[in-house]
Amino acid sequence: MLRFISSVWWNFKEYLILILLLVISFISLSLNQNPAIKKVRAIAFGSFAASTAILSDIVNIAKVKSENERLREINAELMLHVNKLREYGVVNETLRKMIGLKDTLKYPLIPALTVSKSFTIAQGTITLNVGSDNGVKPGMPVINEKGLIGIIYATSKDYSIARTLKNFELKLVVKNERSRVDGILKWNGEDLVIVNVPKTYDIEPGDRIICSELSSIVSLPIPIGVVVGLQNVQTGIFNLVKIKPYADFSRTENVFVIGVIESKQKKDLELNFFKR
Repeated sequence: MLRFISSVWWNFKEYLILILLLVISFISLSLNQNPAIKKVRAIAFGSFAASTAILSDIVNIAKVKSENERLREINAELMLHVNKLREYGVVNETLRKMIGLKDTLKYPLIPALTVSKSFTIAQGTITLNVGSDNGVKPGMPVINEKGLIGIIYATSKDYSIARTLKNFELKLVVKNERSRVDGILKWNGEDLVIVNVPKTYDIEPGDRIICSELSSIVSLPIPIGVVVGLQNVQTGIFNLVKIKPYADFSRTENVFVIGVIESKQKKDLELNFFKR
């Protein structure tokens, strides 16, 4: 023990003597009642207190900054978590509606997910994550819980492409659900319209439009949209009927492919009629 104390003394004696002298000096200053010494002591203590306060503020600011960064990180994580839960909720609600739709239909339905979309003015299409290996074939209708989306145009083993209603190449025979009037639905680059409708036909804004049983493409009564306006194409002869579709093509994600294909003979006959 003595050897350790001796070693410490010889190695650090200068520092120990300095500390001892400083302690003696502080004690002398604190006990001395001389007015000049009191003034010096007050200045020293004040400076020490100010320095301590500044150092404390710097430490506290750094600590608060670190805590704020952590809180921002936690808030960002919570935001992502909450939005993920909201997305799950939206998808769950959509899927529940689609399950309800599946239960009400007696046709084979193939569930699919939209993996890409093309919404050019002329060629609106969607790509689905199901193909021929899933039983999907060209000509099958694509729907969601709101109504008709389009028709399958091409397939591979694992994927398929559907022309949406907003595609120049897709024309359908449709029916006014109320008045039972039939017409040809097509996309004109701006709106879905029923063309060449005689003015004598009973069609009014608000009427529901569905697929007609006369169609060679989709003869099932699938909802398409609602009449929002009538325009004259040839004065005194025909109306052009503007349709607002039920399905929002830009937000289409989960869909069903209906596993039915109409008669090819009937389809070819109607396509030849459309080309006239």
